[in-house]
Order: sequence, then C-alpha cells, then structure tokens
Amino acid sequence: MKNKSSVIRIIGEMIGKNPGLCFLLLFVIGVSICFSLLPPLVLERIVDTLTAGEEIALSIAVAYFVMVAFSGLLDAAKESMITAFGQKTTHRIRSVMSEKLKRLPSSYYVEREQGVTSSRFVNDVNTVENLFTSGIISMAADLCKLISILCIVFSKSLGLGLLLILATPLLFLMTRQFQKRMLKAQMENREAVGRTNQQIPETLKNMRTIRVLGQETYMLHRYGDTIEQSYRAQERSNFYDAVYSPIVVSVSSLLIGIVMAASAQSGTVQVFFGMTAGTAAAVIAYVSNFFGPLESIGMEIQNIQSAVAGVQRINEFLRETEIKKSSMETKPEESEYALETGCCLKDNRTAVRISHMYFRYHNQDGDIFRDFNLTVSEGESIILAGRTGAGKTTLVKLVAGLYHPQQGEVQIFGKNPESIPEEDKRKWFGYVEQQFRMIPGTVGDQVSLLDPRIREGQIRYALKLVGLGEIVESLPQGIHTPCTEGLLSQGQFQLLSIARAIAADPKILLLDEITANLDSETEAMVLSALRSASQNRTVISVSHRLYDGERDHFARMVCL
Repeated sequence: MKNKSSVIRIIGEMIGKNPGLCFLLLFVIGVSICFSLLPPLVLERIVDTLTAGEEIALSIAVAYFVMVAFSGLLDAAKESMITAFGQKTTHRIRSVMSEKLKRLPSSYYVEREQGVTSSRFVNDVNTVENLFTSGIISMAADLCKLISILCIVFSKSLGLGLLLILATPLLFLMTRQFQKRMLKAQMENREAVGRTNQQIPETLKNMRTIRVLGQETYMLHRYGDTIEQSYRAQERSNFYDAVYSPIVVSVSSLLIGIVMAASAQSGTVQVFFGMTAGTAAAVIAYVSNFFGPLESIGMEIQNIQSAVAGVQRINEFLRETEIKKSSMETKPEESEYALETGCCLKDNRTAVRISHMYFRYHNQDGDIFRDFNLTVSEGESIILAGRTGAGKTTLVKLVAGLYHPQQGEVQIFGKNPESIPEEDKRKWFGYVEQQFRMIPGTVGDQVSLLDPRIREGQIRYALKLVGLGEIVESLPQGIHTPCTEGLLSQGQFQLLSIARAIAADPKILLLDEITANLDSETEAMVLSALRSASQNRTVISVSHRLYDGERDHFARMVCL
C-alpha cells in the first residue's frame, strides 16, 4: 500500500487547522510592509523643510522616530509569527513521518541504512522549517516590499524607476542560475550527511573489531571522504551566496551614483532625473531598502533550495511501500487464534515451504538464490551450513519476512511472512543473533522488549527455561534490576537473548550463529538452554562450522 501523503498535503492540512494563525501572519506581514515605507516619506518632508529654511515641527520628528521604532517592532513580530508557523508545520510533518514508521514493513529497516532515515527526520525536516522561517514566506514578503518601493520610486523619479526596472530582470536571471547550482550542491550535501550519519553508529558498534584488526586508518579515511564530499558541496553553495551579495550591493551603489550625477545636470536630463533634496534623501533610503530585500532574496533562495532537497527526500520516505492494509487491520485475537489452532492454514503440518525462489540484493547483480526449494516440517530442527556469503543469514531473514524474493514464494504455515501483522510476529518467530542487543531498561525489559502483552509470568518462565531463573532472582531487584553491560557474562547474555526469543511462545525459532563467539563451556550451556527452548518448535539455525553439540541437536543439515 502506498501512502498518498506529501509535504505539500501536510502543510495544507496544517493551514486548514490553523486559519487564525495564518490570517494573523498575513496581517502582520502586510502592516510591517506598510510601516517600512512610511519613514522615508517623513524624512523627505523633514529635509525639504530644513532646506527651505523653516523650522521642523516637533511632532514630525517624533512621528519619524516612532515610525522607525514601530517598523522594527513589526519586523520582530513578523519573524516570530513566521517561526511559530514553521514550528507547527515541522511538528506536523514529524508526526506524520512517525506514524508512517509504524506502517512500514520490517524489510524497510533491514534494507535501509539507519543514518539515512534519521537524517530525514532531523536534517531534512529542519530544512522544511527554514522554508518558512527564512524561505518562501520571507521571500514573498520581500517581493511585496520591492514592488511597493518600486511604485513609490516611480512617483518620485521616473528615471530611477526605469533604471531599477532594467536592473531587476538581470539580477533575477543571475538569481536563477545561482538557484540551479545551489539545488545541486544541497542535494549532494544531504546525501553525504546521510552517509556520515550511518557511518558513525556503524563505527561505534564495530569499534572492538576495528581496533583488533588495526583498521582505524581505513575507517578514518572512509569517514573523512564523506565529510569531504559534504564540505565541498557546502562550499560551493556558500561560494554562490558570497558572490551574489557583493553584486547586489555594487549595483545599488552604481544606481544611486548615476541618479545623483544626473540630478545635478541641467536641461532634459535634470527634468528626467531631477528631485529636491528631500526627495533625494527619500530615494536613497528607498533604493537601499530596495536592494536590501533583493539581497535577502539571494539567501532565501538558498534556503528554499535546501528545503526543496529536504522535501524531495521526505516525500521519498512518505512514498515507501507500507504493510498491506488487510494485514494491518487483522485483529490480534484472530491471527493468534489461526496460529494456535491451525485454522484456515493450507498445510499445518509444513512449517516452512520455499518454492522456486530467486533472490538478489538491490545493489548486486548475481542471484544469491536461484530456483531454491526447501521444506521444513512442523517441529523439525534443521541447521543451515555453508561458506561465508552463501546466503545462510539471508535465508533466515527471508523466512522471517525481512526480505522478499524477486520470484517464487516463501510460506510459513501456508502464509506469506510479509502478510503477518507486525504486532503478531513475535507469536510466529523468535530470533536469536550472535550478539545480544541491549535496550535501556531492566533485565525483564530485555526479555519483554517493553511489549505490554508479555506478562511478568511469561518473562519468569522464559528465564527459567533457559537456565537463568535463579541467577536473575539473585540480583538485587530480580527481574526489575537495571540491565548494564557488566551485569551478566557473555554466555548469560546469550541465554537472555534466547529467553527474549521464546517469551511470546513462537512456533518458529530462528538462530543466527548463536555459538560462534562462545568458548566450549559457555557453548555447552547455551546448547543445553537451546534444547529446552526448542521443545515443540520448528528450529532453523545458521552455522558457519558445526560443533559436536549442534550435530546432536539438529535432525537435518541443509548445505548452501
């Protein structure tokens, strides 16, 4: 199922739910623009009065300073309103993205890099906020201000107005060129940031291996390459912005110089460009105000282009294929009943059936499995053996529905594993990896994974079944003891991972080289726990090399 949400649709919904905020924002922007145009007109009258040798009324001077101060206050209010609007929008976008995460299949988390997803939630959504705080809304306000200034300048000096009209298209064409280059640089920067976010947790997770193998230099260069790519892309974007601003300032100074020189001439030129001293002061203020927003538009274009890149990546995320609606709407009690009784299953004597399966990774050309077939009976224990890279772990993930084949089918008790609702998968599968993955919480939380459906009695039974019952009870707070790295031994943590896998009483137990990193004594302890945990369950185990205990435990070996 495809989600039809997009960033534009989300923004539209947010506007519809907050009409008062939107109206107030537009009102403040309009009033702010009007008050920014008034001080130069008052300044014109003050200067003309002084050049005529007359005294200035105190009320006019006070009015000028009040208008300038009030214009500044309105600008601050405008920025605050824009910021509030942007924050509400980004909050709504993140909420929709979080809901999207709940509807994504497990294969999404396996096939996608974690750093890329987190980058979309943090960096890309932040750029969408910039779209409002210093992007499209600010640019629209600046454009309105430019048009208003242009109208006033025309009324004061026809010649200067024509010069501004001639200069504006040239600056606009230059801005368009900068816009294209900024977009390309921002896209490259976002991709590099995503790769960097992935490499940091990956490096930390494998730090021990990196140090043992002396690969610090390699990882440093690998990380440095992505940082360099991001730096170069950002540098290009900064270069375009740095070049744009001086050009705008130079054109502003040139136009003012031309007008002032022309005003000093006589004849037709003086009529075309001529103005009083007060008008000259007002025009200089307006020209400065004209090119100030135009200069800001250059920076706003950069923010808009950055936001466009972020919007594209967010939309890609929102378009990700979701869990099928029929699977999501399955009632837990119905799916669990079907599992417990075998109701509506095509063949409840066959636990796993793989038929004519073809599978390859998206970034690889060769097939890992080609016309592969496998049948595992209910209650049977098999071991998958073969060289590294033969596809043992991949096959386990295909059975669990984390991957899906390009051709053929995988069935678990007659059902497609991808169609099993996410909330029910613990009733179908128990999965044990080589290393124990700790979560923040107590020892009991490690078993339940904070699933409220796993009751305390189930936690204690699972711990007892794998031989950890007495050990955990001897801890200061029993199963409520906070779990830390040094609380248990490596072997005991592996037993804890088995307890986690069987806590929901799954029908199929998937083991991924769970004894690969254990010594012989710990291995025997784990295999003993495994024998208890495997009773009345179908077991599929992955092993790079066979141990004596494993040969005795498994009824059949499948070589890949």
